[in-house]
Amino acid sequence: MTTLHEPVVTATPAELSVWPASTTEPRPGALAVGGVPLAEVADRFGTPVYVLDENEVRERCRTYRHAFPDAEVLYAAKAFLCRAMVHWAEEEGLGLDVCSAGELELAVTTGFPPERIVLHGNAKSPRDLETALRLGVGRIVIDSPSEIARLAAAVGPGGHQKVMVRVVPGISAGGHEKIRTGTDDQKFGLSIADGYAQHAIARILDQPQLELTGLHCHLGSQITSVKPYLAAVRRLVGLMARLHEQHGLVLPELDLGGGHGIAYRPGEQALDLTALARRVRTELSDACAAAGLPVPRLVIEPGRAIVGPAGIAVYRVLAVKRTGAHTFVAVDGGMSDNPRPALYGVRYAPRLTGRASAAPTAPVTVVGRHCEAGDVLAADVELPADLRPGDLLAVPVAGAYHLSMASGYNLVGRPPVTAVRDGHARLLVRRESLDDIRRRDVGL
Repeated sequence: MTTLHEPVVTATPAELSVWPASTTEPRPGALAVGGVPLAEVADRFGTPVYVLDENEVRERCRTYRHAFPDAEVLYAAKAFLCRAMVHWAEEEGLGLDVCSAGELELAVTTGFPPERIVLHGNAKSPRDLETALRLGVGRIVIDSPSEIARLAAAVGPGGHQKVMVRVVPGISAGGHEKIRTGTDDQKFGLSIADGYAQHAIARILDQPQLELTGLHCHLGSQITSVKPYLAAVRRLVGLMARLHEQHGLVLPELDLGGGHGIAYRPGEQALDLTALARRVRTELSDACAAAGLPVPRLVIEPGRAIVGPAGIAVYRVLAVKRTGAHTFVAVDGGMSDNPRPALYGVRYAPRLTGRASAAPTAPVTVVGRHCEAGDVLAADVELPADLRPGDLLAVPVAGAYHLSMASGYNLVGRPPVTAVRDGHARLLVRRESLDDIRRRDVGL
């Protein structure tokens, strides 16, 4: 029980810096997002549950449109995709970047214009390409030499398809070695340094049904410095200049990908979007002027930076266990709904929500329910020492690469996705049930 001698600690603005802008604390210990208490969402939809602030998503889309008014902004669907997200992106004037026939079909059947969609992938299946051509996708990014002949044959002699080429600029950037994709030692793209990119481009130019519209690169993810993007601009414009000399080619587009870093915990650095837009625009203009080329239209592909900070994952505590010097707080989710800590060592800042606590904080490790020692959601985080089963923990910055990377481990079922806005919560994606799992298992 709280007494006059035990002040209840409320969230400070700094602690809420990584939460959606709509986050409030109507009463001590009870966080609300989009005007909806998180405890209310948990009671109504169960836990674990993903919560998306619709206004935050839309505002982040607008921020990109305002920062890059002359560029084409494509939302990277791999970060998170559902029909509502497709609808929000279209309404806010963004295109889409998809990586599979599944993502593409979901978008188009929701009503998204296929000509505003770009298809990526280092190993596109025949179904991916067939679906892209059937639905009329805007551009296909060629990632390997073998795709050129396959795509040209699929298009047919009387057909036409716009393409880009993903090149590797030889730049190392990103928050973890597993998400650095701009160097020559990984699976994506065609290297500039060894000439594979130039050779592939020459082959594309020999295919009259393929129209090369530009170069594409993606340096990695969770990049918090502008400098790698400036280096990429210089190297790609250098390649464009060589292509102009060799083939008389003037490419109208330059795609710098995404990978814009965000803060997962208070005090962490995020990419300065305003500085990125200003300095990339200047670098591109200067490099093209020096090369005697017209400035191509810039294309960027933010995903995490749009939807990540708009999402919260809410869990219920199942057990609190003290083992030696460690305290483990086990929740009803884990690596099946968020594998990122296990994959990339990502660190989060969960908070108790739904009740006030006057207890001092103590270091605990929040773990999941799965049969893996590596099923850890947040290691050595400060939480109230009186945590108990039944409490709710809310994890901010959970909008990207949670549901999209969720698995069926232990047949737990993937959580639902809800949207909050103006005091109302609604279901976007329902919880995966045991009946869903059973129906897929068709044989004995």
